[in-house]
Amino acid sequence: MDGERLFTIGELALRTGLTVKTIRFYADRGIVPATHRNHAGHRLYDLDALARLELVRTLRGLGLDLPTIRKVLAREVCLPEVAAAHAEALAVQIEILRQRRAVLTTVARHGTTPEEMSMTHQLATMSERERRSLIEDFLDNILGESGEGVRTTMTPHLPDDPEPEQVEAWVELAGLAAGPDFRARMRQAARHIMAEHAEHGRMSPPRPNLGATVRKRVAPALAAGVDPASPEADGVAADLVAGGDAGKLLARLEIMADPRRDRYFELLAVINGWPAPEGLTPSLTWAIQALQARR
Repeated sequence: MDGERLFTIGELALRTGLTVKTIRFYADRGIVPATHRNHAGHRLYDLDALARLELVRTLRGLGLDLPTIRKVLAREVCLPEVAAAHAEALAVQIEILRQRRAVLTTVARHGTTPEEMSMTHQLATMSERERRSLIEDFLDNILGESGEGVRTTMTPHLPDDPEPEQVEAWVELAGLAAGPDFRARMRQAARHIMAEHAEHGRMSPPRPNLGATVRKRVAPALAAGVDPASPEADGVAADLVAGGDAGKLLARLEIMADPRRDRYFELLAVINGWPAPEGLTPSLTWAIQALQARR
């Protein structure tokens, strides 16, 4: 013991930030036993015991239980293996917390009822297979066996390690995809598009996307604040119809002008990490009002 630096339990507490009671508990359990005792029977600890106690404090701070820590200190298990297993367990806990956060955020934003909250929780905790099944069923319902290219642009892919906003977006999107009313509206829109393609024949050149075409033609008037029922809007309205059937066009626009459609693609962009899309609803609404005013 000559020249060996020894610490009392009080000094050890000051150096480690642990309480005397905690250090005594570790000593009594044999995790960090006292190195020596003085003539009065008080515990004394050397530098090795100090280092051991620091390791115990670190491992406890990381959430390891005492039986595991005892095995690490006794070299019964490899510390890197314990760290890897614990990191995996923490990853699961983090995912659960993200899911809970998504549910609570959705409830806070939308004033969800208890029944809707239960559904939201189910959507947030779906497995990858369950998520894929829900989206495939949704796309099968609205597209049938056609529209393979469209499926790619409408399919969310939640990352393995999603950001909180991606989880929240998935919960809301899944709620839309599971809703029968939204499915019916999207299915109706898809049927109009497919019927139009069939009417023009397979050999005809593909027609421009209707939504993008309307947005392009309406954008200047919409930006300028032109009233769709005013004479200033006559030229835009005529350009929209362009010799076609105004009634059929109006019916298609009324189906497409559902804010939930825009919302679906906004959420899809968040989940997939795509640029935020430009919404169609304002342009479609303006075009609908312009056509209705001239029927």
